[in-house]
Amino acid sequence: MKSLEVRRHSLTKQRTERERGSLLSTEGVRAARAVGEALPDCGYVLTGPDRRHVETAIAMGYAVDELVEWPSGYVEGVVDHHDQWRWDQPFVRYRALLHASPALRDVAETHLAHWRRALDQIREGEAALVISSGGSIEPVLVAAFASDELAGWGSALHQLDGPR
Repeated sequence: MKSLEVRRHSLTKQRTERERGSLLSTEGVRAARAVGEALPDCGYVLTGPDRRHVETAIAMGYAVDELVEWPSGYVEGVVDHHDQWRWDQPFVRYRALLHASPALRDVAETHLAHWRRALDQIREGEAALVISSGGSIEPVLVAAFASDELAGWGSALHQLDGPR
C-alpha cells in the first residue's frame, strides 16, 4: 500500500536571526530529525516554494525530489494570514469557506493535484512526503475528505504536524 505523509515545516528562527544562515532553528532541526526517523520509507519528497520547506525535508533526512511553486492558502478577502489560529474549529470553517470561495477551492485543488501526483511517483510499500505550510495544508485536507466530522479534527496544524 502507498501512503502520503503531509507535514507542516519545522520550527524557524525568529526575527533578525532569520537573516543569516538557515531558516530553521536548532530546535527545529532536531525536531525534524526526530520526526524523520519515525516516518515510513519515503520514496518521493515534494515541497512548497519556501526555503523552510526544503530545510525541513533535509533535516528529516530526505533529499527533495521536487519543489513546487504552489499558491498560498491565504487568499485575499477570504483567509488572512494565520486566520486559522483565531477560529474555534478551523476545519469546519474551511469547509464553509471552500463552499463559498471559488478562489480557495482552486488553491485546494491545485495542492491536492500535486499530492496525488507525488503518490504516482512511488512504488507500493513506499510513502510520498509533502512539506508545506500551515494555512495551506488545512483547506486541502478538508477538500480531500467528505467527512462531516470536521469538528473532531482539532486545531490548525502546528510545526511538523500533519496527516498520513
